[in-house]
Amino acid sequence: MILLSIDPGFERLGLAIIQKESRGKEMLMYSECFKTSPKLPHEERLRLIGNKITDVIKTYKPTELATEKLFFTSNQKTVIPVAEARGVILFIAGTHNLKVSEYSPPQIKVAVTGYGRSDKTQIMAMIPRLITLIKPIKSDDEFDAIAIGLTHCAISRK
Repeated sequence: MILLSIDPGFERLGLAIIQKESRGKEMLMYSECFKTSPKLPHEERLRLIGNKITDVIKTYKPTELATEKLFFTSNQKTVIPVAEARGVILFIAGTHNLKVSEYSPPQIKVAVTGYGRSDKTQIMAMIPRLITLIKPIKSDDEFDAIAIGLTHCAISRK
């Protein structure tokens, strides 16, 4: 299985491609923190997100997509743009016939660290132990996308 895993965002979007073998450790094939400029018009930023996801799908040919469920945070200004970015993500997944799975932050934390209230540091420490990395991971958004993908691999057990 080849999985596209996305940490949804409007300014920053975490992307990861994970290859899941029938036995053994998952392998990270690709990851990136894709950024859109706040200087661009809103609709242009959404178009760029859609184009980036489409390019990744065409390059790696995943059959499934895992993403994080939207949850409300203290920063209410970002909720609607992130929801719109998620809409683009789900639309692109649908047009490419990808099976979509969504996971809540506590599900992701439990799957990666075994504890539903773990922090970013704990998640970042566990990821290299759970997946073969192809490069150093620099961005929190990349770590989040990888964690979402690992959650899917743990839950789906394909």
